[in-house]
Amino acid sequence: MLSPQIPVAREGYPFIGMAAFCTLISAVLGFTVVTLVLLLISLFVLSFFRDPERFIPHNENALISPADGKIILIDRIKDEIFIHDEVFKISIFMNVFNVHVNRIPFSGTVEQIIYRPGKFYSADSEKSALQNEYCATVISTEKQKKIACVQVAGLIARRIICWLEPGDEAIRGKRFGLIRFGSRVDLYLPVETDILVEVGQKVRAGETVLGQLKS
Repeated sequence: MLSPQIPVAREGYPFIGMAAFCTLISAVLGFTVVTLVLLLISLFVLSFFRDPERFIPHNENALISPADGKIILIDRIKDEIFIHDEVFKISIFMNVFNVHVNRIPFSGTVEQIIYRPGKFYSADSEKSALQNEYCATVISTEKQKKIACVQVAGLIARRIICWLEPGDEAIRGKRFGLIRFGSRVDLYLPVETDILVEVGQKVRAGETVLGQLKS
């Protein structure tokens, strides 16, 4: 029997611990107003790093959302950086109240991890897509299709975390990283993909089907 997953990302432990410690000290010293403010901050930090379980769709051709948030872009473009081909690009914006743990959108093998430092424009602007700091995971599927999942830092975000390395097996729905405090995830998909979502739609990592990847 599998052990239950603690519903908080381990990267959040130091932040949660520090916020809780400051709250406790303030309470001991009798600073009521400060304690209430710190308590609210502690609850916010705890909420930000929450990591709930998700129910992964069984359809092996289903391409699932790598992030919680809202779809802000769906476009067909020529990608010269990650896939080097014509692709569908889907951008998902995560605000500070969304779950920020990212999940693998489709199974395959990790072909590349491309990290680039950069600027910190607001993550919901298109200017942030390739000028902000980002970490791209390029996955090659069993049928030799390529998918790029790009974690993009935002105005507040200052830390992208990716646990995958080249050569790793990528399993759809598994956690692969997170971005701290507001950000976006861009997906670059084969043009053979049937897109099933639309701009403005809210999605959930590991559960929402973004499209069907054709053979």
